[in-house]
Formats: sequence, C-alpha cells, structure tokens
Amino acid sequence: MERRNFIKNSAIASALVAATPVNSFAILHKDLKPDDQTIGQGGYTYKADKGWAKISVNSHPLANCHEMVQDSKGRLIMLGDHTQNNILIFDKSGKLLDYWGTALPGGHGLTISKEGGEDFLLLTDCGWAVDKTGNSYGQSGQVLKTTVDGKLIFAIGHPRTIGVYKDNEPFKPTETAVAPNGDIYVADGYGSDYIIHYDSKGQYIRHFGGHNNVNKDHNLVNAHGITVDTRDKNNPTLICTSREENCFKVFTMDGKFIKRIDMPGMYVCRAVINDQNIYAGVCWSKDASGNRFDYSGFVTILDKDNKVISNPGGAAPVYKNGVLQPTLQASSRIFQHGHDVCVDEDKNVYVCQWNAYHTAPVKLTRV
Repeated sequence: MERRNFIKNSAIASALVAATPVNSFAILHKDLKPDDQTIGQGGYTYKADKGWAKISVNSHPLANCHEMVQDSKGRLIMLGDHTQNNILIFDKSGKLLDYWGTALPGGHGLTISKEGGEDFLLLTDCGWAVDKTGNSYGQSGQVLKTTVDGKLIFAIGHPRTIGVYKDNEPFKPTETAVAPNGDIYVADGYGSDYIIHYDSKGQYIRHFGGHNNVNKDHNLVNAHGITVDTRDKNNPTLICTSREENCFKVFTMDGKFIKRIDMPGMYVCRAVINDQNIYAGVCWSKDASGNRFDYSGFVTILDKDNKVISNPGGAAPVYKNGVLQPTLQASSRIFQHGHDVCVDEDKNVYVCQWNAYHTAPVKLTRV
C-alpha cells in the first residue's frame, strides 16, 4: 500500500464546511489580550502565540484541531476533522512539513506509540461529522492504527460485532491509550462511556466503566480521554476523564477503580503526562454562578501529587483545607475550548482548540 493511499483514497464523507480565516477568532472575540501577555501561575507561565502555525487556510483549511502528539523526530502531529487534511505535521517553528488524510470526518483522538524503534499512530473517529451546511450528523465510530505517514496497520471493529455491546449501545470513540506492553485502551467518550481493553493486535480483552456500576465511582460520564500514567514505573495506572463530572478517575490496568482527582469547575479533556506533571486542556469552565460557561477554556497543570499548580488562561488555583476550589475562566480569554495539549522537550505547550472559528493550534512558550 503506497503512502497515504488508505486514508487519502478511502474518503467516507464529503469535505466539511469551508474554513474561515485564521485570525477570525481574534476578530470575533475582541476581549482577547495581545500575544505578549504572560499567562499561568506558580512558575508555569507562558507567552501565547496565536500565529504560530504557518499555514494558509486556502490550501490547508481547518475545522476543529482536536489533538496533537510529538514523534521521535521532534515533529508535531495534529489530528483534526477537516477531510482535506485530517493530519497536519509541523516542526516546532510552526512550518508545515507534511499533511495527509481524507477519511476521518470525525477525527478526534490521536495517540502515538513506539514499536521496534518505529512510531505508530492510533486514530479515533468519534462518529460525528459536519455537512456542507455546517450541520452535524452521526455515523459509526472507528479506531485505526497507522504509520506516521498514513499506512493502515489495522482497524478495530465496532464492539457490537464481537458481542461486547448491545444493539442499543452507541459506539463513538474519542481516545486511545497504549500500555507499556502494547495493549490498547479505547475510550468511548461520546458513546456508551466504556473503556474497552484490547491486546496489541486489537483483540478484545475486557471493558469497564459505563453507567450502570453498583459503585458509582466506577461509572464514567463523558469518558472523553484516557492516558497510561507511568510516572511510577513499577505501578502504571489508567487516568480516565469523566468530563461531565469535572474529574479524572484512576483505574488499575485491568479496570479496577482506585481514586478520583476532582477538578471542580473544569471540563477537562485527556491527561497528558510530561515528566512528573499532568497537563490537560479544559474545554469549558463554569461561571461564578456555577453554570457551564460556553466559549471559555484554558489549560490546567498538575504536579506529581496531582495538585493543580497552574491554569494558563484560567484563574489561579485555590486550595482550602487541601481541597481545590472551583476554578473559573480568567477575566480575559486567551483560548476557546481547549481540547488537547502537547508538551515539547523545552516545556513549551501547544494547545489545540475545538469550536474556535477554524483557528490553528496556539503555542505557549515557557517563560
């Protein structure tokens, strides 16, 4: 199979709604501060560069920039849901190096793994797409394993085909994670909220989570992300997002609940591990009345003890008697719907945004 053949030549939907200019987000939201503003707290402070990505919306239009990872060559690989170019590959200066992909109208989750010295990608299509008029429509989700240049290794089928799901249980996967032994975990965050555990070849092992456990702590509500936490090398765990509950839930590798990490006021996306810290995009926050604040969003950073230490674009974290208090949007907005982050070797952070007027990822340079 030649380079890009699978994903470029097996399109399953027509092109999405045309992208608007990259700077439209700033034009529509005049409360955004200039790029030279320092954001963040507690030693994790940054300068925001909204013009980091050097692309033309005419030749490389964007819809939603969902997730980003860094490969072994230091390249930044982004997955979005515009089928003219699902995958965009940048260097750290924002120069576009490559692009491919036309078959993921619901391109949502992107995970990178290494096997035998080679990088591989796990991609999820969450089963939602946008037609030419801008209206959303549903389809069945899918999970694909590819090389970094788009050659298909295998696809994981709908869990109903192997008797895991009932006919009335939807499957709209949002994320994957890969364990040290190669096992694959799929988060069905827009479907039935299960975490589905497969071996490295995509063969089913078990599933957990969902909505109907006797112990409610085992339930997940919008299981938007999943990450393998290897900060303790001898005891890896799974960090699962339960976004509607404003928390992360930690499970053993075989699906037993351990604890929850409450993130009050924050609708967090997947946890991204870098050294001993957790980074995450916050897709929405709550307002002072406790209601969800649309068109908000920021980044949150936790330390090795899972304590929030900085909220770039959000209010500073406040703890009372060891309990994190509800975290609100900062008075001036930098981001709209922070969906994912990628941290490079210099500790700069790249922020992908959802529903942000077709804008490219924002680079946060550590200061």
